[in-house]
Parts: sequence; structure tokens; C-alpha cells
Amino acid sequence: MTSRARTDLSRYRADFPALTMKQDDRPLVFFDNPGGTQVSLAVAEAMQRYLLTANANVHGPFLTSRRTDVVLEEAHAAMADLLNASGPDEIVFGQNMTSLTFAFARSLGREMGAGDEIVVTTLDHDANIAPWLALQERGVVVRCADIDPADCTLDYANLHGLINERTKLVAVGLASNAVGTINDVRQVVRMAREVGALVYVDAVQAVPHFPVDVQALGCDFLACSAYKFFGPHQGIVWGKREHLERLTAYKVRPASNELPSKWETGTQSHEGQAGTLAAVNYLASVGRDHMEHYQDELKLLDGRRAELRAAMLAIRDYEQTLSRHFLAGMQTVPELTLYGIADPQRVAERVPTFAVTVPTWTPQQLSAALAERGFATWAGHYYALALVERLGRLEGGGMLRIGCAHYNTAAELDDLFAALQEIVTINPS
Repeated sequence: MTSRARTDLSRYRADFPALTMKQDDRPLVFFDNPGGTQVSLAVAEAMQRYLLTANANVHGPFLTSRRTDVVLEEAHAAMADLLNASGPDEIVFGQNMTSLTFAFARSLGREMGAGDEIVVTTLDHDANIAPWLALQERGVVVRCADIDPADCTLDYANLHGLINERTKLVAVGLASNAVGTINDVRQVVRMAREVGALVYVDAVQAVPHFPVDVQALGCDFLACSAYKFFGPHQGIVWGKREHLERLTAYKVRPASNELPSKWETGTQSHEGQAGTLAAVNYLASVGRDHMEHYQDELKLLDGRRAELRAAMLAIRDYEQTLSRHFLAGMQTVPELTLYGIADPQRVAERVPTFAVTVPTWTPQQLSAALAERGFATWAGHYYALALVERLGRLEGGGMLRIGCAHYNTAAELDDLFAALQEIVTINPS
């Protein structure tokens, strides 16, 4: 048996206090992770420590302000390590991925005019669609690439056919927040480069599940959210330095023109950045335990970047076992319909985020019934509006979404399917 086959991350459950909570004397089980993960104790402690010992605005001569400057510098450096950015000045923090993407869309839109085109995809969260649709008021044309509805994968031929000499930007997700599909972003980048277009990547659902390397992807911008990788509610955008320097940022006049401050409008969530730093360092600690398993993949990296890559490789491998377990467990509930990749041999093409339906039950009824039994799930469209509409599920209430993180276990999935077996025998009316 290989070392990867023996990957077991159950020991890290102890780092998450929320996992000890109970409901009616039963443990709470968190399968709501695509909407937001739980935080490690270290994250909560870092945020508390910042607020109690360093709470101040930036660049002052006094102690708490100097401490704040250090925390923010370290947070930018940590995110640069996680995403393999060229430097911390390419990391922009903000309220959330949606707000940041609207801000960048406005700036990028200054360089576009009537007849210019943007391509988005049906698979994306609306946060990577609506900001680009807003540029239609400038006369920009927005085209949407289709999917193969059989397995909810991107139709690359259709996407390529939409890209032409008028295309200025392609917006694509790295992993679907609804059905888990991992997109081949490098292929999308190659298509965009054929016509000189930029690529904006939504990696919110990817970063918690596998290594995300902006150098390897070759994109121009990449957005993610700390609360999806075990941190606080905080948005982050990485951008190539050349773009961040060239583009116009909408900001108050006295604000710095230096990177990344140019893009970080107003007073930031300093405690949020302290928590994000702690979340990245938590992942690095996981990686330190698995470095020997992934030596071949770490040859060109050292320090925290190597630790983070080892962590995300270990998480990827463990979660693929959870995906296979989920797909096998589905067979015990024949009433379940899965939207997305269902072949256990293809789990490398998806993250462990699953959208399902059951006849006679609305997704909302299913989620409520599971909540009564201590399982946290989501129901609806989860802002993947275009996808849910394309699948014909919008009027039916969307789908039930079940998403695993590395602190989930196969035993929890077994309990989930046992609960679903019970639920589907009940008349929901």
C-alpha cells in the first residue's frame, strides 16, 4: 500500500472546536462546507489576540499600530505562499470575493468599449458572472459558454468557439461551487492567449481542496475566500503585478498608489487578515506532517510554500477517498439523483461537492429533515444561478448540496446515507 493510500487526516478534527458540538445529544455533522468551512482554534485565537493586543489603524508610530502593520504584512506573505504568487504585493485583501470582483470588473471595464467581448461560463458562481454583465452598460458583449449537462463539465469546444479577436477577458471558475467540477483552466488560458485576452479565475471552491498555483495556471487574476479554507470572512484577489500597476483603482485621493494598498480601499478587516494568516499557517502545519509523502512534488519549493503544497496534496488525496465513498454510498439510496461527475474513476476531476435531488421532496425539505438529524447542508441554487437554470432545476428549488472538507469522515457519510434512507421513506407532505 502506498503512503498516499494511507493518508488519514482524522487527527486534525481536534483542531476544530465546532466539531465537538452536539444537537439532541448527537454530534453535529458539517456538510455545508461549500458555503463556508469551520475555523481552527488557532484562527479564533489569532483574531482575538489581534483585537486585544494590536487593534489600531495602520502606519502609526505607536505600538498597536506597528503590530497591525506586521500582521498585515505577514498575512499578505502567507497568501502569496498559498497561491505561489511572485510576491506579497500581488495579494489584495477585501470584504469578500464578490466585492473585489466587482471592483476589478469596474477597473478592467475602463479599458473596454462598445463591441468588446467577455466570455463567462454556465458553471460559474454568479460572482464571476454578474460583475462582467454589469459592463454591458458600456456596450460590452457578454457571451456564456455552455456545459455538457450529462456530467456538468465545461464544453471546451463551445467555449473556444465564443473566443474571438474581440474577446478581452474570459472569466472561469477553477471548481464549481454547485456540482464540484474542476475546470482545466490552463486550457482556457491557452484559448484566451490566442487572441490576447485576459483570464479572471474564481478559485473560491478550489483553494480548500487541492494546490492552487497561479504560476502554473498562467491566469491574470485569481480570487478566493478565506472562509472557504478554514479562516474568517475575508476575500482575496491575486493579480499579476503588471496589471495591478497599470489598471486604475477607484479609491479616495489620499490613498497610496503603492501595491497592494492601491486596491485595498478604506480600512481593512485587520482581525480578518490576522485570522487568514492563522488559517494559512494551520494548513502549513498539516503539510509538515506529510512532507515525506510528496517529495517528488516538492522539489522546486521550500519553506512554507513546500509545506502548503504538501498539505493540499494530502487534503486532495484524502478527499478523493471521501468522494469515492460518497459515490458508493449513493447506491444505498436509489432515489437520489446526482448532478455532476458520478464515475468513481473520475474523482480527480471534481472536488467533494455533490448536488442531489430526491423525487417528491424539495431540496429545502430534504435539508430541513437532515438538519433535524444534525446534518448541515444547503438547498437551492447557491448563487450558481446559470448552472441551476441550465439543469432545469431553478423552479424545482434547485438541488440539495452536500460538501466535504478534510475534517469530514467516511463514517459521517455513512450516517448521512442512513438518515437519507430513513427520510425518503417518509411522505414529506
